[in-house]
Amino acid sequence: MSLIYLDNAATTWPKPESVYQAVDSCLRTMGANPGRGGHSMAREASLLLYETREALAELFGIIDANQIVFTHNATDAISMAVFGLLCPGDTVVTTAMEHNAVARAVRFVEAKGVHVTVIPCSCDGQLDMQAMRAALGQKPKAVIMSHASNVTGTIMPVAEVGELTKQSGVTLIVDAAQTAGVEAIDVTAMGIDVLAFSGHKGLLGPQGTGGLYVSETVIVSPLRVGGTGSLSESDSQPEFMPDRLESGTPNTPGIAGLKAGVQYILNTGRKNIQAKELELTRLLLTGLKDIETIKIHGSADITGRTAVVSFTLNGKDSGLVAHALDREYGIACRSGLHCAPWAHQTLGTIKTGTVRFSPGYFNTQEEIGQAIAAVRKIAAQGG
Repeated sequence: MSLIYLDNAATTWPKPESVYQAVDSCLRTMGANPGRGGHSMAREASLLLYETREALAELFGIIDANQIVFTHNATDAISMAVFGLLCPGDTVVTTAMEHNAVARAVRFVEAKGVHVTVIPCSCDGQLDMQAMRAALGQKPKAVIMSHASNVTGTIMPVAEVGELTKQSGVTLIVDAAQTAGVEAIDVTAMGIDVLAFSGHKGLLGPQGTGGLYVSETVIVSPLRVGGTGSLSESDSQPEFMPDRLESGTPNTPGIAGLKAGVQYILNTGRKNIQAKELELTRLLLTGLKDIETIKIHGSADITGRTAVVSFTLNGKDSGLVAHALDREYGIACRSGLHCAPWAHQTLGTIKTGTVRFSPGYFNTQEEIGQAIAAVRKIAAQGG
């Protein structure tokens, strides 16, 4: 029984062959600390980081690649932005569909004196723009929101919010963990001041990689300080980017894999990747909707969504359904609350959770058909 991997919203797998080769090559031939030596290996490692920033800047419409810092993941990037930007007395606005990467970060600073406003969303995950406009009228310090839900795949109106935040002089922080590498992102056109992204999802890189873009107009205080390889004569943290926010030896092999993943996207075409994923999602939605006892949470078509489909089967425990899919059919998926209790409260699934299928670029139509057939068989079973 071959594995059918439908958990790409957590981590994309498999990776392009070039990603595996890049990590291996880096470890074998480029094992020095970037920016911390004058010898050839250190210079090559520094060049690798530079080229990866440039590739990310091309993908996200970023003018100055030095405004991108490497992080452990999107959660790390979000924490850096929230803790480095908000102070006691500030107000931050967020949405009711956020992942715990955002929810826990804002609750943490709330305990320190930051005011938190949560904008409601509809039962299918759509943002209440009237409530967002009203909240922006109160002149908050920042808005932080996901680009797309990791539970329903619902794409949030980031560009529309970005237009409003620009008019109001409010900093817009976007969690692009679910969209980077697949959805169109242009930080200038969309009014994004701070962009957090993971490397191991749509960017096709290894786990333990991610990044944070910070506009030149925004000052984020460092979460970590220390050695940067620059201004070593000073015991003060450098003020210039990316060194201001990037201390310690980076995950150079991971970044090598990230660069290869981004190059794969640029060479293949982001739109081509998106189109295939949405076609697989269309097939999945069409097939699942025919199952009598199923409820799909979120939009039932492919408009305004990513390749994420959450469902429940009437009377069946979501965890047991996912376990049966894995054990009996070799289908890897995710069940439960997906680290997003706010979203599940919004959807009305906080007590049951959901089963989440998230196809990726390397899945096939045949695999989608097998997944639909497996769900149909489980739905037909008693108990």
